[in-house]
Amino acid sequence: MLFNTSIGVDLGTSSVLIYIRGKGIVMREPSVLAIDTDLDSQVVAVGETARKMIGRTPSHIMTIKPLKEGVISDYRYAEKMLKYFIQKAIGRRFRNPVIAVCVPSGVTEVERKAVRDAAVAAGARQPVHVIEEPIAAAIGAGIDINRPRGSMIVDIGGGTSDVAVLSMGGVVVSSSVKTAGDNFDEAIQRYIRKKYNILIGQHTAEEVKIRIGAASEKAERRTMEVRGRDLISGLPVGKVIESREIAEALSEPLTVIIDEVRHVLEQTPPELAADVHENGIVLTGGGSLLAGMDRLMQEKVGVDVFVAEDAISCVAIGTGRYIEQLDSGRMRDVRAQEQGRTNDRKRKPF
Repeated sequence: MLFNTSIGVDLGTSSVLIYIRGKGIVMREPSVLAIDTDLDSQVVAVGETARKMIGRTPSHIMTIKPLKEGVISDYRYAEKMLKYFIQKAIGRRFRNPVIAVCVPSGVTEVERKAVRDAAVAAGARQPVHVIEEPIAAAIGAGIDINRPRGSMIVDIGGGTSDVAVLSMGGVVVSSSVKTAGDNFDEAIQRYIRKKYNILIGQHTAEEVKIRIGAASEKAERRTMEVRGRDLISGLPVGKVIESREIAEALSEPLTVIIDEVRHVLEQTPPELAADVHENGIVLTGGGSLLAGMDRLMQEKVGVDVFVAEDAISCVAIGTGRYIEQLDSGRMRDVRAQEQGRTNDRKRKPF
């Protein structure tokens, strides 16, 4: 017998998380595929299996990330990846699930349509609900966005960082910058190459970020041996680096994100800005787990900053809760936004 179900999808640049109603998050996989160019670009691996192949494959095996900077860059493979993950998450007993997918704030209607089309092609029932990441992140962080009070959320994902002030179920002011976790990895690669003449891969840079990454030189001192290829001799080499150096490497992309937070606050209506000053800023997304990230932002912005519980899963949890509350009437303002009835991103609440 086949059953219907509802799921929320955090379709991220770095990873895909799937939330099933009544079960919570059931799957977390990297947004990567491996294809064989000798077999008409046939998909040979998806998710974690494909991620382990990055930088370690023969010439006829390519690893692909079908999402770039928070949006679909390769529709064909995004559809295949999403279909694989949905089937893996819900199994064969379910059919045509109701799906909500989150997207960065500020995406175009064309990009929204690409997400909807990919979800439908992967087996979703129409209509596919598309919600903005700041709203999903706020719901997942436990913020009551329906109150007539301002709440500020900063979601630092893999491809984009979304900054928004929310009130009465909607986005009052928002911005999205294409500087996030992937840029942190690239900055670490550039730093180690420039300072030590050592070339490291993307996977190694990500491991460095997770293990000893820091937003401030004041963070706890940690060290790690990094292995790569010496650009002068061409031979494998190892070098011990410390968290202080990673903070130096990440200073540029972190400045971009913090400047965007300041910009959004400058555009926020005075009453809501006062609420944000009282309630603080909530950080979500994998980038918020960088050691000292909350302290650095608090120091630069002058507002209390808090990292949400289970920050890396907030968007997926919020997307799932949105599906669960879809018919309760509590999400009516979000539905209005998603259907295009609320297009002014700087509207004041009633």
